[in-house]
Amino acid sequence: MKFKQLPIALAISSIVVGHTFAQESHQDKQTVVISARPIIEDVKIDPYSSSAALVTEAQLRDQNAVDLASALRRTPGVQIARYNPVGAFGGDQGGAVFIRGMGVSRPGSEIKTYIDGVPFYMGVWNHPLLDLLPVNGMQSVTVFKSPQPQVNGNNFASVNLQTKRANKEGSEANIRVSAGSFSTVVEQADVTARSGDLDFSLAQGYAKSNGHRLNADGELKNAMGSFAYRIDRNWSANASFLAVDNHASDPGDQRTNLPAVAPKYDTKASLFSTGVTHQHDLWKGELRFYRNQGDGNWLQQSGLDGDTLTHFGMQGLRWKEEFSPWQGGFINFALDQDSLEGSVKFNRISPAPSASFAAPTFKATSIFLGLRQELPIDQNWRAIPSFGIRFNQHNQFDSKQTPTLGLSLISEQAQFFIQASRGINYPGLETTVLSSLIAPLGNSWQKLSAEELDHLEFGTKLSLSRATQLDVSLFKDKVKNRYVFGFPPEVPPPPQFLNLGSYDNQGAEAALRTEVNADLSLFAGVTVMNPSIEHLPYSPKRAFTAGLNANVAGLRVSVDVQSQSDVWALNRPRAAGAVNQEKVDGFTVTNARIAYPIPALGKRGEIFLALENVFDRDYAYRPGYPMPGRSAQIGLAASF
Repeated sequence: MKFKQLPIALAISSIVVGHTFAQESHQDKQTVVISARPIIEDVKIDPYSSSAALVTEAQLRDQNAVDLASALRRTPGVQIARYNPVGAFGGDQGGAVFIRGMGVSRPGSEIKTYIDGVPFYMGVWNHPLLDLLPVNGMQSVTVFKSPQPQVNGNNFASVNLQTKRANKEGSEANIRVSAGSFSTVVEQADVTARSGDLDFSLAQGYAKSNGHRLNADGELKNAMGSFAYRIDRNWSANASFLAVDNHASDPGDQRTNLPAVAPKYDTKASLFSTGVTHQHDLWKGELRFYRNQGDGNWLQQSGLDGDTLTHFGMQGLRWKEEFSPWQGGFINFALDQDSLEGSVKFNRISPAPSASFAAPTFKATSIFLGLRQELPIDQNWRAIPSFGIRFNQHNQFDSKQTPTLGLSLISEQAQFFIQASRGINYPGLETTVLSSLIAPLGNSWQKLSAEELDHLEFGTKLSLSRATQLDVSLFKDKVKNRYVFGFPPEVPPPPQFLNLGSYDNQGAEAALRTEVNADLSLFAGVTVMNPSIEHLPYSPKRAFTAGLNANVAGLRVSVDVQSQSDVWALNRPRAAGAVNQEKVDGFTVTNARIAYPIPALGKRGEIFLALENVFDRDYAYRPGYPMPGRSAQIGLAASF
């Protein structure tokens, strides 16, 4: 069903009128407390003067986020591409995330995704699959908008999802169910508990939709859990798991004749990790081992391509330590090891020949060493200079070093920072797969080197008052050694892989958060970019986000607005000389969520109405792929 203005007005009115009647029937008015900032929780500046955007569980709820794409599309500096209301079509342009003009290459991506610091993405094609990354059961999502060697390596930007943990004695369970437009149903549940030295969390999610147009259906299923045991006062052991099983269809370009049978992209994957952590007075650290594997299957492709079945596996470790050997001084050490393998089957339709390919194993090792020092300047100010370097080794490509250098000046009301860093992105297994498909490329992929990005950013974080914070930053990125494949005359003969070309991207970002009073909290964020190449996809010159959380007549109201200028669409192919020629128009989309608290259902108990595209605007992330018009979900949440 698609809600038009009259039914929406009636739905909202019925909630407001019903609640007003209830208020008039009782003398004691219930006070609703705003418990979350709209859009994002904070812009964090870490001790190495690097910035990141933090989205917490509260923002995920207020934005009615079903998946990672819907959770991040309002974050300043982040763009997404998708086809369907539920599910991300990973086989093409229908499920991707972009950060300040990065992540636009296919196959492969400059952006990597992590869960609890462990890498989890499509290893063979070397890019994120958003459906592998459920948001239910997560306490936060952090977007690192630049290369940050002190956090991780082998990327230009990254996204980390942090699973929920019990932070106090006792247990808590949450459940949310909703249904609405396009036969969409969503169910999410989680439980966290702590008893003495043991704590655990379990979460499960399900979402399904028929979609807003034919073959725009999707389905998401996931389950996850984590367990931790405190061995003694300093040491703890932990383990976690995740399993996902999803599918998304491709509704097709409505400007063309649509196929009788729509392509589908199915994903199925699992992740397991275990490790130990320790916390001493001047020393803390963590050692974690992990293993993940999964399948990304592109089914019923057009023409004779048939089915492409991809299996990936990754295993390795993450080890990090922090020491404070002298007053105000900190030394950081980290060791990352990853081993990546995979295979592809091309089950084409006769007379096209079928084929299969087992990729070689890629192994990467990196060591980070960092130093920072807190220096008091006077009673109000302190400085934190920092320096670090990550040494990257690969079993197929040349070693690289990625340094980071930062300086912050901090008081209670302000922080000024400047940070320079380098990021690298090694070619992935996709280069070997493409070489198997395009015989003239031969072993030319072995001559490639890592892509590089030099990043510079400076800005300020101001507390204008106890209730108002302002973040402003200017950034400049220079990309070089992008790897492509090509044939003459685009590249010198013979046909080959090679590192070719460079470009710059500079811009500015600002975010303002304020609590006007106990009943109203506001957010506004803006990103402007000016890339040196005209056709850089998903890099709008202007993008604006605004949001509010408010108490209105006892109802909790959340509203967000996403607006951006027109933008070049479609990812940048790795083929030399490839240029995207299509744009999507700029758009402004407004969403809202209205909730009526029900204390009998627990402290998070409520009935809610979530509205997408309130003003029924026409918009798209890809030409020929219109996104839904006005739609709604009605749901119920409870906690125990």
